[in-house]
Amino acid sequence: MTEPSVILEAKNLLVERAGTRLLDIPALSVNRGEVLALIGPNGAGKTTLLLTLSYLMKPRAGELFFSGLMVGSGYPLSDYRRKLSMVFQEALLFDTTVYKNVASGLKFRGVGRGEIETRVTEQLELFGISHLKDRSARTLSGGEAQRTSLARAFATNPEVLFLDEPFASLDPPTRESLMEDVEQVLRRARTTTIITTHDRSEALRLSTRIAVVNQGRILQIGTPGEVMYHPVDEFVASFVGVETIITGEVVEKRAGTFAVSVNGREIEAIGDAVKGEVVTLCIRPENVTLSCEAFGSGASALNVFHGTITKITAMGLYQKILIDCGFSLVAYLTNRSMERMVLTEGQEINAAFKATAIHVMKKPPTLPDKPSSAH
Repeated sequence: MTEPSVILEAKNLLVERAGTRLLDIPALSVNRGEVLALIGPNGAGKTTLLLTLSYLMKPRAGELFFSGLMVGSGYPLSDYRRKLSMVFQEALLFDTTVYKNVASGLKFRGVGRGEIETRVTEQLELFGISHLKDRSARTLSGGEAQRTSLARAFATNPEVLFLDEPFASLDPPTRESLMEDVEQVLRRARTTTIITTHDRSEALRLSTRIAVVNQGRILQIGTPGEVMYHPVDEFVASFVGVETIITGEVVEKRAGTFAVSVNGREIEAIGDAVKGEVVTLCIRPENVTLSCEAFGSGASALNVFHGTITKITAMGLYQKILIDCGFSLVAYLTNRSMERMVLTEGQEINAAFKATAIHVMKKPPTLPDKPSSAH
């Protein structure tokens, strides 16, 4: 019998505390073998959703299905929990050795000693902590403790793995090293995983789908490309890294494109729109090209603007450039490009971006009021 492609499904989940609605999820499906990232700001409801899906938090209303069977009815809750593993932001370890911590989940499940040794040894090697197996958990660094936590979770061969901000409390080098190991293990094991993070770079790197959460609701769910480049609203756009979000009025309809007036400047976008329609344009900073010289006639970008650099902000591996083109436009430049171009605040610059690089958001049509019934 073929297993259903949807391993976990939630319907009409509702969580409330002290009269406040924390979670309202009409529907959510998790596919077998995928990595679903729940992203959103602090307090958005990501962890609440994770705890509810794992049944560590009981919803006020709603149903949860595992492999097509309702949890708590057709599928016993105790059996469901044995199919899961959870890793929290702070490693929760027993006061014993690393080996015994990794083995603990297997012992609870009644796995034989030989199988325990095989699985624990494998996970210790995968997470690079074999040399720590006899160390007390009390003596571990934050990164070592989280590696132990992850090894324990994977050792049980869970059908669904829940990761709640697993890298958030780690320093950058430790975080990068551990993320690389987790990425490899996930790719190898193909374990269905739901991970929460407020860091979109983590989501892009690890996930096959992304769900943007805010105020207890899922605003958009899709592949990383769909969410990053086709956000459904301004909140999602700003959260996934769209730095330029501007609203204007369509002034001309052309063949396959249309022109939008923004503060007296015309921006050309791909698509179809009606003259007079108000639209919002989203432009990602990596799609903006800067030049100290005028762009040649052979340039493929339809949108070329002369402006002034108003602010330069160092962002680590790149520089964030804010330009006043009659509207605010943000571009990213590598540090090497910055050195070559010798850009400074107050300098005049030419900026360009393609019509195809613009994501257009239209306001939903306003429905006419229903006529009142005559009595």
